Amino acid sequence: MANKVAIVTDTTACVPRGQVEEYGIELVPLDIIFGDKVYRDGVDITPGEFYTLLKKAKKPPTTSGALPAPFLNAYTKASQRASSILCITISAKFSGMFNSARIAMKMAKETLPNVAIEVIECTTAAVGQGLVALKAAKEAAAGKSLTEVVDTVKSVMHRVNLFATLDTLYYLVKGGRVPKAAALASSLLKIKPIFTVRNGEARPVTNVRTNPGAIKHLLKIMEQKVIEGRPLHAAVMHADALDRATDLRDQISSQFDCAELFITEFTPVMGVHSGPGVVGVAFYSGD
Repeated sequence: MANKVAIVTDTTACVPRGQVEEYGIELVPLDIIFGDKVYRDGVDITPGEFYTLLKKAKKPPTTSGALPAPFLNAYTKASQRASSILCITISAKFSGMFNSARIAMKMAKETLPNVAIEVIECTTAAVGQGLVALKAAKEAAAGKSLTEVVDTVKSVMHRVNLFATLDTLYYLVKGGRVPKAAALASSLLKIKPIFTVRNGEARPVTNVRTNPGAIKHLLKIMEQKVIEGRPLHAAVMHADALDRATDLRDQISSQFDCAELFITEFTPVMGVHSGPGVVGVAFYSGD
């Protein structure tokens, strides 16, 4: 076996396909439902295809978290190349995936009796979770044990910052998550909300008036939180907004000394609620 540990995570982690393949990460897809059609995130539909459909949809799509079976399938595949497995899922506050992963872990005691499996509920989300999963995969590739990988994941997870800006509240209103009055006010005032995710909860940070202003504010937040002299790991995510994401990536690259920096697409599973135009950054300092 190549590694002692294999990494499993879900598609909300926004890990770029190239890195999924490079590190042999097993991805468990969530379902996106448009009317009577069900698409597996990242399998049957790409982010670009999803946002094209979303803009045309008369009725908002819905999502369905993975059942235990897809996790058990991922564990079975992962067990073919490692003697132990670490599964990192989105927070139980956002989805039932953590519980499904735990149920699958118990089921695996019958089918994979010699494989040690641990499931961790990630305190961050989206590409923040992606950075955690990638760090875990790199530690696994370096031959670390399950205990060592888990310790690293817990350390990194609590250092990851995730900040993002929404282009519109329209889709949150359509999904019933924000009152229409709030969306109307934000539309009239041209507000672009900035939010963060910590401890499994999304929280508003501030509002800005323009997209360039939002990018500037995200950079200001990074200036306050990046620890000088420590390696900086950063990832920019976007929902059908590559130009703005590229601008943010380029500004981060010129302003900070990054050990790791890449752009990835915001998972359609979350894009169902936020709509296109999301741009965000996740980062942490240190090894």
